[in-house]
Amino acid sequence: MIDVRVQTEPFDIAAEQEDLWRRRPQVGALVTFVGLMRDMNQGERVSRMILEHYPGMTEKALIAIAEEAGRRWDLQGIRVLHRVGALRPQDPIVLVAVTGTHRSEAFRACEFLIDYLKTHAPFWKKEITDQGEHWLDSRTSDATAARRWEQA
Repeated sequence: MIDVRVQTEPFDIAAEQEDLWRRRPQVGALVTFVGLMRDMNQGERVSRMILEHYPGMTEKALIAIAEEAGRRWDLQGIRVLHRVGALRPQDPIVLVAVTGTHRSEAFRACEFLIDYLKTHAPFWKKEITDQGEHWLDSRTSDATAARRWEQA
């Protein structure tokens, strides 16, 4: 089961997790990553962030990433939720949740999903700081993290 959503609305982390495993007795592991908006980036205070995407294209990219995880690992469920629009510090931005029969598969798949999401999903981030507004470039550390999965 793959569930991918891009939305402006906040999501309930606990409810999304429970929905993945409740009434599925074959699930032995649930691994979740939640990305939160920080109030600081590279020494600058960030008051707000705007996340933009191409509707349709973004969902298609996220589904492809989730399908790749499903091919690599024996999983029971994959859920990827990503917010767009205006966000404030401490707002949840992204939820990646994976269920599996065993924890090792779920852990690896969850890590793969967030690494690939950071480098292969078409999102653009603009930060609003005390010094003004600026678009964020991709981070070298994200690309390095994603490359390790190319060898796996």
